[in-house]
Amino acid sequence: MAVARDLRILLRLRNFRRLLAVRLLSQAADGVYQVALAAHVVFSPEKQASAGAIASAMAVLLLPYSLVGPFAGVLLDRWPRRQIFLHGNLLRAALACCTALLILGSVPDWLFYASALCVTAVNRFVLAGLSAALPRVVDADRLVLANSLSPTAGTLAATAGGGLAFAVRLVADGSDAAVVLLGALLYLFSALVSLTLPPKLLGPDTRESVLRLRAAMGVTARGLVAGMRHLVDRKDAGRALMAMTVLRFCYGALTVMVLMLCRYTWSDDESEGLALLGLALGISGAGFFVAAVVTPWAVGRFGRYGWIVTCAGAAAVLEPALGLSFTLAPMMVAAFVLGMATQGSKIATDTVVQTSVADAYRGRVFSLYDVLFNVAFVSAAGVSALVLPSDGRSVFVVTGVAVLYAVVAVTMFRWRHTATTAP
Repeated sequence: MAVARDLRILLRLRNFRRLLAVRLLSQAADGVYQVALAAHVVFSPEKQASAGAIASAMAVLLLPYSLVGPFAGVLLDRWPRRQIFLHGNLLRAALACCTALLILGSVPDWLFYASALCVTAVNRFVLAGLSAALPRVVDADRLVLANSLSPTAGTLAATAGGGLAFAVRLVADGSDAAVVLLGALLYLFSALVSLTLPPKLLGPDTRESVLRLRAAMGVTARGLVAGMRHLVDRKDAGRALMAMTVLRFCYGALTVMVLMLCRYTWSDDESEGLALLGLALGISGAGFFVAAVVTPWAVGRFGRYGWIVTCAGAAAVLEPALGLSFTLAPMMVAAFVLGMATQGSKIATDTVVQTSVADAYRGRVFSLYDVLFNVAFVSAAGVSALVLPSDGRSVFVVTGVAVLYAVVAVTMFRWRHTATTAP
C-alpha cells in the first residue's frame, strides 16, 4: 500500500510526468526503429540476408552503447539536459527520415548502416540524460521508486513500440520505410514534449567546477583502467563477470541462429518469419521475467555462485537436447529456458559485483560490465556469421555453445568454494 501511495504521489508531480512522457515516447520510437532495422536487414523480400548482415545490424544496435556509454556522462555534465532531449530527439527524427529514404532508394549497405548507427549513438545520450535528470524532478525519499518505475515503463514502451511496428508493417504491406517514419514521428513528439519542461530545471548545475573536456575524457579513460585493475584484486567480481560474458556470448550466438531459422527454415514468407521471431523474443522475455521472480529464492537456496552454476549447467544439458532437432516447438522451449538462465545468471552477477566491489569503484566497474555485456553479444554475432549456413542449421554452433555453458558451470562450481562474498 505504501508503494502504491508513493506511486500516486509521483504521478502527481507535473515535471516527473513530463520527463516520463519524454522517456516513453523516446523508447517507444527506439522499439519501432529496432524492429524496422531488423525487418529490413533480415526479412525484406528483396534481400537474401546472411548471418554477416545480421551481425552488422547487431553491431549498429549495440556497439554505441558500449563505446559511447562510458564517455556520455562527461558531455551530459556539460550540456543542458533539456536541450539534449530536444536536439537529440530532433536529430534522431531527421536521421530516421534519412534512413527511410535510404530504404526506398538503391544505396550501398554501408550508407544505410551509417545512418542507423548515428540514430542509435544519439540514443545513448538521451537515455543517460533521462537518468541523470530524474533527481531534479523527484524528492530524495521517492527516488528509488522513481528509478524503478521509469526504466521499467521505458522498457514496456519499447516493447509496445515494437508491437506497433509489426502492426504498421502489416497494414503498410511490408513497408519498412513506413515503419521508420513512424519512429521518426515518435522521436519528434518526444522532442516537443521536452519543451514543456523549464529550460534550467534538469541541470546540470553550472556553479560547480567542470573539468576541461580533454581532461574529463582522460579521467574517464583512466577510471576505466583503474576499474579493471580493481577487478583483478576482487576475484569474486572478476570471475562472475567472466562467466557472464561467456553466457552472453552463448545467448548472442543462439539469437543469430534463431533469426536465420525464422527467416529460412520455419517459414515460407518474410511476414511469417518476422512473426515467428517476435514470438521467440517474447518467449525468451518471459524467461527473463520468471528469472526475476525465481532468482531471489534460488540465490538464498544455492548461493550466488551456486545459482550461476545451476543456470549454466541446465543450459548445457537442455540447449543441445532441445536445439539439435532445429524444429520450432523445442526451440521455443529452449528460448524460454535460455532466457531464464541468462537473466538469472545476470541478476546473480549484478549482486556479486555490487557486494564485492568497493563503492568508490562501483560505477567504473559497471561501465566495464556494460561494455563486456554488449561486445560479447556482437562478437557472438560475428563468429556466427563465419560458421552458420544460410538456413541457420548448425550442429557446430549448438554443440559449441553447449560446451561453453558446461565450461562455465564446471569452472564456477570449482570457484564457488573459494568465493569470499556472502551467499
